[in-house]
Amino acid sequence: MANEDKKDFNAMLNDSKNMPEIKMITDEKSIKKYGGNRMYLAPPREYDRVMRLVPPGKLITVGTIREYFAKESGADFTEPITAGIFVSIAAWASFQREDDKTPYWRTLKANGELNEKYPGGIEAQKEMLEKEGHTIIQKGRTNIRYYVKEYEKVLFALS
Repeated sequence: MANEDKKDFNAMLNDSKNMPEIKMITDEKSIKKYGGNRMYLAPPREYDRVMRLVPPGKLITVGTIREYFAKESGADFTEPITAGIFVSIAAWASFQREDDKTPYWRTLKANGELNEKYPGGIEAQKEMLEKEGHTIIQKGRTNIRYYVKEYEKVLFALS
């Protein structure tokens, strides 16, 4: 996203955009990739709600949130592009609020990767995660990425 300082992310967070919704997809490649044709679209507020459940010391991935929404809604999968966007909106909305913060830094990308699109980028997320006792490792030589070491051991289980 660009021009974050000019956007009202809390307004975006509270705009349901006619969601939740289950859409039937017909693209064979997507059906095969995601294991079905029932695609769930969750509103931004739902991502924020789930991200708030993760306690200090625990972590969650966007993929886990998507799996949870699909299971809860009876869909085959949750739409992945909006998931990434809505997680970022929840992070920026929290950043813009004085209080009632969402611990967005505990929500990771796939394989425990830190999210460069959060407020303050990788450095800010890294700092907050290290304060909570997590070890951050760097991978790659040219395309450098950062991950939480052994993140699988501290994943928060959604029930």
